[in-house]
Amino acid sequence: MRKIMFLFAVNAVLFSTTANLFAQQTNNNQGKMNSKETVVLLKTNMGDMKIKLYNETPLHRDNFVKLVKEKYYDGLLFHRVIPNFMIQGGDPDSRNAPAGKRLGMGGPGYTIPAEIVPQFTHKKGALAAARMGDQVNPKKESSGSQFYIVHNNNGTPHLDGAYTVFGEIIEGMDIIDKIAMVKTDAADRPTEDVIILSATIVK
Repeated sequence: MRKIMFLFAVNAVLFSTTANLFAQQTNNNQGKMNSKETVVLLKTNMGDMKIKLYNETPLHRDNFVKLVKEKYYDGLLFHRVIPNFMIQGGDPDSRNAPAGKRLGMGGPGYTIPAEIVPQFTHKKGALAAARMGDQVNPKKESSGSQFYIVHNNNGTPHLDGAYTVFGEIIEGMDIIDKIAMVKTDAADRPTEDVIILSATIVK
């Protein structure tokens, strides 16, 4: 049974403080987007995907929108690819990373409080937040930037209730299949870079 693990070396107290500030700021702005559906276009060097963000997970939605507007994801890699499981990206250390560099430890310096909604499961195409493991992260707080997209026709139900699912692919499911089939190294990093060329809000 595989788990999504997000590892980074930052003081835990700083994480908690920043997460609380982030939550407070987001709560003040939630009303701005509650009535509309947010869709993000993710352009990659292997094709494009459209992602619908859930209004029921406002902290994750608003954080993702914030990072997209800041061009945070532009140039980052899908640095971890496991066929029939998931494709993972959002590590800022992956931008221009040399071949063979171990990735998956980077982030913006904060976490996001968990928003685990039972109706949102790990179906194929689900967008979810990576995070540190339960032993060091019992509240299941999410990485501030790293995410994964489920690649399994039957989903990955063993992850339900453990990670925040905050969106889904609505166009470009074939691109997930294409990315999932690339050759990878022993650390599951593609041997040829899969690059997020740009992320933009289209709705």
